Amino acid sequence: MAVRIRLQRHGKKGKPFYWIVAADSRVKRDGKFLEKLGVYNPNTNPATVEVNVDQAVQWLFNGAQPSDTARTLLSYRGVMLKKHLLEGVKKGALTEEQATERFEAWLKEKEVKIQAKADGLSKADAKTKSDRLAVEKTMSEDRSEARKPQPEAVVEEAIEEPATEAPAEEAPAAEEKTEE
Repeated sequence: MAVRIRLQRHGKKGKPFYWIVAADSRVKRDGKFLEKLGVYNPNTNPATVEVNVDQAVQWLFNGAQPSDTARTLLSYRGVMLKKHLLEGVKKGALTEEQATERFEAWLKEKEVKIQAKADGLSKADAKTKSDRLAVEKTMSEDRSEARKPQPEAVVEEAIEEPATEAPAEEAPAAEEKTEE
């Protein structure tokens, strides 16, 4: 039996929510699974990925092959790194303490990055909200100014002066006669 670590879709239309499961590769996408390893929610920002690292590493050591998306999510949570470090321990390149120390350091660094991204997004949301409020406030003030009654403006009537036309046409005619 070939075991795959893959995503199983849940949620409603337009709002997907996934379980990360170990399942037989011949079973339907949303069919029977062997074990639930975690969840993935792409609807949140940043996306929520929760994985039971020890169970996932155990399945990988037993020969389970992750799908491309599942591999990305497992790498995001450090499962692939932990598997790599434990293989180094088996080969004698590292001790168990060194491997756990490196993994814990990586986890702390990753959590800081995720928290920084979440903080940046919340700051950006707060800034856009305050900018919208300021624009709305100025528009409201402009509307209230336009609604106030305006004092009647004094209209000056233009006095038309009769136009005096100069005999400009007669002058060239007179010049032509003199030239002859």
